[in-house]
Amino acid sequence: MMRSIFFPPDQKPVRNSPVDQFERYVAQPDGLLWVILEESSPDEIQSILGDIFHFHPLTIEDCINAGYQTPKIDDFGDYLFLIAHAIRPGAEIKEETVKELDLFLGPNYVVTLSPEPNMPPVDKTWALLEKDLRIQQGGSDFLCHAILDILVDDYMPLLDRMEDEIEQLEDQVLSKPKVETLERILALKHSIMVLRHIIWPQREVVNRLSRDEFSMIDEKSRIYFRDIYDHIMRIQEMSENIRDIVSGSLDIYLNSTSLRLNEIMKALTIVSTIFLPLSFVAGNYGMNFKFMPELNWPLGYVMVLGIYLAIVVGMLSFFRKRGWF
Repeated sequence: MMRSIFFPPDQKPVRNSPVDQFERYVAQPDGLLWVILEESSPDEIQSILGDIFHFHPLTIEDCINAGYQTPKIDDFGDYLFLIAHAIRPGAEIKEETVKELDLFLGPNYVVTLSPEPNMPPVDKTWALLEKDLRIQQGGSDFLCHAILDILVDDYMPLLDRMEDEIEQLEDQVLSKPKVETLERILALKHSIMVLRHIIWPQREVVNRLSRDEFSMIDEKSRIYFRDIYDHIMRIQEMSENIRDIVSGSLDIYLNSTSLRLNEIMKALTIVSTIFLPLSFVAGNYGMNFKFMPELNWPLGYVMVLGIYLAIVVGMLSFFRKRGWF
């Protein structure tokens, strides 16, 4: 599926133009063209990116490949090629929920590719085109900023939700830890690991855009990319804090479980220790000797019960004195 919009100078925008008009639009230096490719076939990608925009074959190959690719930025002189990772605000951070967003930035055009339709950074920016005139007037680099800004900001609600959840898990760990609590802690730990693998290289991409490194980025636009960089740094700090809290909660869970197991083993040990001498006494009088005086004594049974009681009371008193229970 493909969408497009072209902002000619001092005229109304033109939406969803035929593909054969793109080269004419690109030839107008004062115009702004945005082409969106979603769930496109390899042939369609090759036709538009290669035959119309004449992008480098390596970048086209990166767009066609379905495997995981690290966020990066490449400078090809007359255009920049970016790979970023987006996530839907309501989804958890997992490998399968993180989606790649490819972006080509030219002097007066932006081309974005995504593996599925309705990617939030693309759709939200598309909706802002009519409201925010800065996107129309700011040029292709400002349009790139608007897309990346929304992409990065979409991580914030996820981190806020993770912080709330880890606080609840901390209470559960301290009060009554369960196996489900451990599973959720491990899931959060995995999500943070995935997020860190995304944020670190993505931070470097935005950092390079905010510096005086690419002629494609106007000096007035660099401050906006620095603002995105500040947001990424905040996300990184939040993720590090959550990772530390998750690791601490995991340690508390394991220590709490170990402590409960030790308490159970201590109780079983005390019971076993008490029954050991009782078993000895019972075994002693269970021997089949012919001459055992206590067997014919009327109070023999009471004596054995008294021995049992004395052993139990004595051992319990000893354990209590030692502070074992």
